[in-house]
Amino acid sequence: MKVILLAGGIGSRLSEETVSKPKPLVQVGNRPILWHIMKHYAAYGHDDFLVALGYKGEMIKRYFADYADLASDLTVNLGAGKVIRHKQEPDEAWKVGLIDTGQDTHTGGRIRRLAPYINGSFMATYGDGVSDVNIEKLVEFHKSHGKLATLTAVRPPARFGSLSFEGDAITDFTEKPQTGEGWINGGFFVLEPEVLDYIEGDSMDFSKEPLSNLAKDGQLMAYKHETFWQCMDTLRDKELLDSLWDGGNAPWRNWDNA
Repeated sequence: MKVILLAGGIGSRLSEETVSKPKPLVQVGNRPILWHIMKHYAAYGHDDFLVALGYKGEMIKRYFADYADLASDLTVNLGAGKVIRHKQEPDEAWKVGLIDTGQDTHTGGRIRRLAPYINGSFMATYGDGVSDVNIEKLVEFHKSHGKLATLTAVRPPARFGSLSFEGDAITDFTEKPQTGEGWINGGFFVLEPEVLDYIEGDSMDFSKEPLSNLAKDGQLMAYKHETFWQCMDTLRDKELLDSLWDGGNAPWRNWDNA
């Protein structure tokens, strides 16, 4: 099953980083967040990727074009113009399609533009969020209900502390509660090819009209994910993910036990 990674947005709320690179290449620890997402899918055996490129997409192409060389020891014969790769090799035996889907194309349009590369059920997610969602169970859930689309519903961490009162006195203060009040779209979709018929053009945001119309037609189901999910919208989000990774407490790091 192919996995689409939506990696074309500008990421304006993380402008401290994205002024010089596309958001999916912003690093968590010492690796781009895109790599973390791909490692998560690959741990469940899904390593055939389509990366929908847009803003600074050439940098993502260059990252993967150089990936094997940078992960290996090299001998460079300058006179012969040859590079010999030896000793180390990358652990990732991924197939990565890098497709330019337009600078200003919205998420729905990016998925639609990848139609020629889709030949059956496929998965899709955003290139800026990590989770410990069980991909195997997600796919099983999708297959069980027979509808066209499944999204992963999550309860995001609240961004601010929570206060409880008696009159003006604070009786309880909870810093950064881990569960928000409502369910939101966390990405990590499983989709049937017929979903493409719900996307009319480049200007369509997948999270708006397509998902709304799928819901109206009774074709959208939610896989409820109760544990870790975190997007990287802001510098504060990046710092949180860095701290989890650097502290050895990254919940999405499932590949060590794959």
